[in-house]
Amino acid sequence: MNRYVCTVCGYVHTGDSAPGQCPVCKAPASKFKPVAEVERDHKYAGTQTGRNLMDAFSGESQARNKYCFFAEAARNEGYEQIAALFEQTAMQERQHAKMWYAEFHGIGSTAENLVTAAEGEHMEWADMYARMAREACEEGFHALAERFARVADVEQGHEERYLRLLESIRKNRVFSEESEETVWMCRQCGYLHTGPEAPERCPACGYAQSFFERKAENY
Repeated sequence: MNRYVCTVCGYVHTGDSAPGQCPVCKAPASKFKPVAEVERDHKYAGTQTGRNLMDAFSGESQARNKYCFFAEAARNEGYEQIAALFEQTAMQERQHAKMWYAEFHGIGSTAENLVTAAEGEHMEWADMYARMAREACEEGFHALAERFARVADVEQGHEERYLRLLESIRKNRVFSEESEETVWMCRQCGYLHTGPEAPERCPACGYAQSFFERKAENY
């Protein structure tokens, strides 16, 4: 299977050939290029330094998560100071990870980041967890194989959510709707506004439009 990137919006497609149309921005197949061809233009492409940067990012990211887990364990055992030190170190490791990721990959706009996030989630459910579930089953770890498969379903949902959010940005629908009955809620103070668009500022607490979301209840 090959990977093709849309040069218009950054969407990455996995398959034998490029799709007839980008599912995100609707660009034609002619706008797709093989990912390997695009990556050759990268500053660190094909270098040991590039591999080292991603190894450093992976190591720091894993350390950050481990220390968060360790902080929780320490707090459960009554060691607040040790928990706080684990958390402090975790934040420092997070900053290290951010440095190396930004150097190698860069941190783009929200739209670009949603494309990258969707690509990563797609790889996880379509490739990584599918392979892990198959291999666990082959080795007799059937319960673990089932857990891998279930998490794969979650990751597929993550990909779909990121792509819907990306579509909302591209259609300028994050803070607007066609319906006059849409209810918007300020995430800061809870103020409710009804109308096709969220207000530019919350009339109650003064926070910006960016703090509004569509009101939804799941209870």
